[in-house]
Amino acid sequence: METPTLEQVRTRFAHDRFATENGAVIEEIKEGYARCSMDITPLHLNAAGSVMGGAIFTLADFAFAVAANWNQPLHVSLTSQITYLGGVKGKKLIAQARMVKEGRSTCFYMVDVTDELGTTVASVTTSGFVKA
Repeated sequence: METPTLEQVRTRFAHDRFATENGAVIEEIKEGYARCSMDITPLHLNAAGSVMGGAIFTLADFAFAVAANWNQPLHVSLTSQITYLGGVKGKKLIAQARMVKEGRSTCFYMVDVTDELGTTVASVTTSGFVKA
């Protein structure tokens, strides 16, 4: 089986409408890894003018989904925990998901969320179930 191109993966995940319609973009994929980004717009801000935690989590969850599924059987999240570590200073969020453990029926991923200035924004851990 041929490895899909980045454009093919983007086309496949375009059906993840909540994330993509909120601006999530796949930037890079490799085995057990995905980097996704989201340009911050007024849509992503809360009443205090800061980036809404849900926008940050959406990008992190999308990065997990891409990393775990772009070349694997279907993985779904069982649990996710997010720790917000700092405010966004830039204009773009970046989530990098990496596989820590892949088993027969479960997996574990870590996702680091920063802005384009390198500001640490959040850390997410996700355990998933392989629905093969």
